[in-house]
Amino acid sequence: MYAIIATGGKQYKVSEGDVIRVEKLDAEVGSTVTFDNVLAVSDKELAVGDAVASATVSGTVQAQDKAKKVIVYKYKRKTGYHKKNGHRQAYTEVKIDAINA
Repeated sequence: MYAIIATGGKQYKVSEGDVIRVEKLDAEVGSTVTFDNVLAVSDKELAVGDAVASATVSGTVQAQDKAKKVIVYKYKRKTGYHKKNGHRQAYTEVKIDAINA
């Protein structure tokens, strides 16, 4: 059984027991989060639209962390222009506990 959920502007295909990294959520480590925006659920047959309007996916927050650093380097030739910048994107690691269809 799997479900397709949307959170943080992205879509994820999840099953029970999966660990996913989503955009940062306001939740403490060890707390339970519920994803209400379920796009599709498949048990033996795929259900979409009004058939999954009341479906939810619940999971437990395992970590709040930052991803590896991404280096942004800008350069324009013949002018001596160099600009180096780094960015670390915050994420929340969630373990999927149940798909309630």
